Amino acid sequence: MFDSIGWAEILVIVVAGLFILGPERLPEAAAWLGRSVRKVRDYATGAREQLRTEMGDDFEDLRKPLEDLQQLRNFDPRRAVTKHLFDDVDTPNGHTKANGHTPPAPASAKSEPAPPPGEKAPFDPDAT
Repeated sequence: MFDSIGWAEILVIVVAGLFILGPERLPEAAAWLGRSVRKVRDYATGAREQLRTEMGDDFEDLRKPLEDLQQLRNFDPRRAVTKHLFDDVDTPNGHTKANGHTPPAPASAKSEPAPPPGEKAPFDPDAT
């Protein structure tokens, strides 16, 4: 239940409760909250067990789509797109990306060497 709530958030809730309820009513409110959470958990467990006994084997068939929906809650579209676009596909040559793009070949050794220090690089007016 407290998977997404950290200790800092719990501390903020306790301090806010201390200011709102005061020190004399805070323990009573915490006990009431604990009892209420326990009741809700017991109701949910009872409902699940009742469904399991009434549905029998069909309950597992119902659980599978619900588990798939649970996995969608953890879906991160940015990570999925990044993985699809930039992860390598297992291909024999290992050079094809998931999106079908083939990366450029490395620079060949035939290119002209860099000019010596102090000398200007060649200029091509037609290329600009």
